[in-house]
This record gives sequence, C-alpha cells and structure tokens, in this order.
Amino acid sequence: MSKLKKAYSAFERLSASTSWPEHVTPLPFKEGEEKRFWPTGFNAGTTSAAIKTRRPDIMVVSSDQPSSAAAVFTRNLCSAAPVSLSKEHLRTSSASMRAIVCNSGNANAATGRRGMRDAETMAVQTAAALGVHPEEVLVASTGVIGVPLPIERMSGAIGSFSAVVLEGSGADAAQAIMTTDTFPKFIAVDIALSGGTARLSGIAKGSGMICPDMATMLAFLFTDAAIDPALLREMLSAANERSFNAITVDGDTSTNDMAAILASGRSEQIARGSDDAALFFSALESVMTFLARLIVLDGEGATKLVEIRIVGAESDDDAQKAARAVAGSSLVKTAMNGEDANWGRIIAAVGRSGAKVDPERLTVTFNDLVILEPGYRSDFSEEEAKKILAEPGYTITVSMGNGVGRASVWTCDLSREYVEINADYRT
Repeated sequence: MSKLKKAYSAFERLSASTSWPEHVTPLPFKEGEEKRFWPTGFNAGTTSAAIKTRRPDIMVVSSDQPSSAAAVFTRNLCSAAPVSLSKEHLRTSSASMRAIVCNSGNANAATGRRGMRDAETMAVQTAAALGVHPEEVLVASTGVIGVPLPIERMSGAIGSFSAVVLEGSGADAAQAIMTTDTFPKFIAVDIALSGGTARLSGIAKGSGMICPDMATMLAFLFTDAAIDPALLREMLSAANERSFNAITVDGDTSTNDMAAILASGRSEQIARGSDDAALFFSALESVMTFLARLIVLDGEGATKLVEIRIVGAESDDDAQKAARAVAGSSLVKTAMNGEDANWGRIIAAVGRSGAKVDPERLTVTFNDLVILEPGYRSDFSEEEAKKILAEPGYTITVSMGNGVGRASVWTCDLSREYVEINADYRT
C-alpha cells in the first residue's frame, strides 16, 4: 500500500470514531483532490535537497499577505536551532508571518553556532524566494540530531521556489516533512461561522519520540479567518494541551517540537469573547486532536490506538497525571501488544502517578467490560477481554472514585518493531 493510500485508510478509520462539532465539516479527500486543501491566501511547494533520500524533504507554505501567527514549542532544554530562531522571529515580527519552511531528515539540533547560522540561512533563502523579510519566516527541522545541515544543497533547493508556482497539495506538504512516518497526516475542515465560512487546514508529522511537553512532532495549521495574534496564541496553547500534549508513543520528548498556526484574514473576522471565537476554538481543538490521534495511530511499530480515560479523580490535574502514567507505562504498552488483560499494571501506574488515589475505590473497564471493581474485586471473562484487546482501537477507563476530575491521553502499544526501527535510525 502506498503512503498516500495508507493516509486515506487512516483518515477513514479515525473519521469513523470521531464526533465532529455540528459547525465543522471535514473535507472528504480522495486521491487527486488534495489541492482543495489550502485556505484562501495560502500556497505550498516541496522540493528535494537529498538530505537523506531523493524524495521531497523541504516544504514551504506561503501566505500572500502578512498573517497573524502563533506557535508552541518543545520544553526540552536542548532545543534545536530552528526552535530558537522561530521564537525570535515571532518576537521581532509582532507575530506577523508570511511563510513556514521545514526540512526533514536532519533536525539541526545539537549543532551549535553553525546550526543557528544554517537556520538563519533557511529563513533568508525562503524570504528571498518569496519576496518577504527573513523575520517573517518560521523555520522548522526534523530528523537526526547532532549532524550539520547540508545547507548549500538546501539553499539551492529553496531558491528554486522563486522559479515555480507554489501549487503543492496538503498531501505533498505532509509527505515532505515525514521521517519515520509511514503515512502523511493532513486534515482540512470548513467552519460555519455567523457571517460565513472559514477554512482550517493542518498537516503534521510524528511517529516516534512522542511524549507530552510537547509530544514530539511538528504540526502546521492554516486558516483564512481573521484573528488577532494574542487571541490566536491563547487558542493554540489551550487546544495544544488537550491534543498534542495528550499523546504518547514512547515517552521521549524531542528537541524540535513545534505546533504553529497562521491566519491570513481573508475570510471571517473573529473577535475575542464572541460566539464565533468559541466556534473556531472548538474546530481548532478538534482538528489538532484528529492530527494527534493520527500520530499515535502511526506510532513506530504500533498495532493499537488506545485512549486512556481517567474519570472520578479529585481534580483534572490529578486525572492528567494518572492518564499520562498509564499511557506511558512500558509494561502497560507491552501488555497491549500481547493482548493481555493485566489490570495490575494499570493500577500500579495510577498508584505511582502522583495523583491522589484510594486503591479500594478503583474501577477499570476495557470499553464497556468491567475488569476491576472497588475493593479489588475482579471477575471478568478473559475471552471477552481478549476480543477487545485484539481490536485495533479501544478505550481503557479508570474511575478513581474520589471526585469529578477527568482527562484523556492517547497512546499505542509497544512492539518488537519499535526496537528494530530505532536500533538503526541513523542508517
């Protein structure tokens, strides 16, 4: 199966289990229709600098006018040069951007002063190709850490954008930023607002090194709505906590994580505190959650997409602690892979999470099958549990029994293939 066909298969699988808000309409993509993807004012192009292979490994998305911008970044203290540069550009440009450039195959992390110069060169070359200022370009990279960029080849490749029309599809752009991903991740929706329709589109990459703060990934979102940068930043940050910061594959947070959004202002005006602001935010959170779940679905070696749902915690913060502990437990994740209803591993993770726990009150269910009841009573059908755990997707719910706090984190199983993929990642 081709990577693009696998993307459509993943899209259909997640769509079947996604409840979109009534005012949000996902675009029904089919092969050959991807160019409907971009909101008004945005265009994209891809090219190859042969960083690791001969496939496209550089993506540029441009806006035909200054766009409000916001971004959230990794909290890893060994963050990469493009992260530092993009933060600086957001500060110096008053959060007004004209383009995003991203390369795959090389993270430009742990590369010192040269790495910063190379990131600056990416911005300068992109700006020259598009006729904008370097400070109006966000820069991102993903791939191997500790290796300098082949910046001369990359400069020539980026310079080629000046000689062509940017007319790449969302699928093209998503494929150009992949590393170990097995399929490109993209989604576009139309949002019904009070005065008309706005489009919101997003692409993402991620498969391994996925863990909250932020989950290791790149995500780029684009809308033709008109939104003030400060409001856009608040929306992105809040939606990020319940989407890209609510997934885990392997417990490793990268040096290059970034989620950014550009708003061209070519369609509906969205004011702070308005009904439209609430509608747009719910659409943004839904799109980011969909992309986040695609990342977990594509977890390196993953065969299961599992939602860890905590209810009845003393607070939402406690629920989040418990959910992350269960979702990130290697023992729980290997039990998922082996389709073993080992509820002891689940409650052990809850117990060490830092959340307030009364062990005698815990309830554990797999979908609707009760596995553990309060008082450590466990009487369930192993056969029925095995059927659920054999499914490609299911929900594990833990009821804490001591409050109203709740949280969800999406995770995947841990397989032998994960070790094989990461044992020789640099080759």
